[in-house]
Amino acid sequence: MTTSSTHRTTGSSTIRLADSTAMITPLGHYSHVAVHNGVAHISGQLPLHADGTPAATEPFGTQVRMVLHNLDNCLATIGTDRDRLISVTVYVTDIAQWTEFDSIYAQWLGSHRPARAVAGVSSLHYGAAVEIQAVAAVGAGGKQ
Repeated sequence: MTTSSTHRTTGSSTIRLADSTAMITPLGHYSHVAVHNGVAHISGQLPLHADGTPAATEPFGTQVRMVLHNLDNCLATIGTDRDRLISVTVYVTDIAQWTEFDSIYAQWLGSHRPARAVAGVSSLHYGAAVEIQAVAAVGAGGKQ
């Protein structure tokens, strides 16, 4: 997978900003991923198709799988994977769908169990039902 990235030096350390070429370039003023000192901060991922088309009209489970796929794309961009997730923050517009989310999420992660928070919110961009932000370890062969 190819990556679009830039580096910023602040003091004595470098921050790498990276965008997955498997997804649309961010439409706002942010990067898909920012890496500093072996820790990757992944921007909130929404259920968007690769061309940026929102999938808000899709069923909840489809939106969750799409967001997890986009998260995988971000992780691959920096040479890491879901087994290196440290923490995950999930936003859902209907907390009653938590059980369905947790089932899909557990299947996606397998035995790995990073720290996690799930928050019910009144709305998300593009009318999405779910958004996921994450922190992951990079290194031991991962790109920095």
